[in-house]
Amino acid sequence: MASDAGAGNRLERRKMQTRAALVRAAQSFIAAGKLNAPVLEITQAADVGMGSFYNHFESKEQLFEAAVNDILDALGALLDKLAVDGEDPALTFARSFRIVGRLFRQRPETSRVLLNSGLTLMFADRGLGPRALRDITVAAEAGRFTVTDPELALSVAAGALMGLGQLLQNQRERDGAEAADSATRGVLVMLGVSQAEAEDICRLPLPDLDELMGSESAA
Repeated sequence: MASDAGAGNRLERRKMQTRAALVRAAQSFIAAGKLNAPVLEITQAADVGMGSFYNHFESKEQLFEAAVNDILDALGALLDKLAVDGEDPALTFARSFRIVGRLFRQRPETSRVLLNSGLTLMFADRGLGPRALRDITVAAEAGRFTVTDPELALSVAAGALMGLGQLLQNQRERDGAEAADSATRGVLVMLGVSQAEAEDICRLPLPDLDELMGSESAA
């Protein structure tokens, strides 16, 4: 019985490793903008067989969705690590915006997946969008943001975030942290925070992202 259980565990681990390899390969294709790549090319990059692909996914579209969801879930988990009960929601929103803005430089492949997947990600039911909408809504209810339509505010903030990401992709010489903080200040003012307070908020220290996410060299 123990032998059977061990064999079952090894099989399950191999399945998980195969799925993870496919997801990583799909993320690299999305980051490169190769959304029309055939399944065979993806399986070759993942070093798995075609049969293994269909053991996990019914189609390339399903794999790409899983690849994007994997990143959204990781970003959501990162932001949840930093959540503080009873914290000023304006601070929570600003910290999240500043951190994600920095990821465009510090986690370039992740950021390229986000940029190549489009603004629809901000309105997905997982990851960044739901958390940003929650923080904007709570801040509005608390009188911290002068917002009457949180979903519209999220749309504008999402456009600013994706625009920041594309700018940092195009202008490699630009200081990513400074640009992220400048964009955050602009969004905070748009949401109703005074310029002076927005500047104070964006001077607050941030946690070390390498410690939170693990090391990955910027490209």
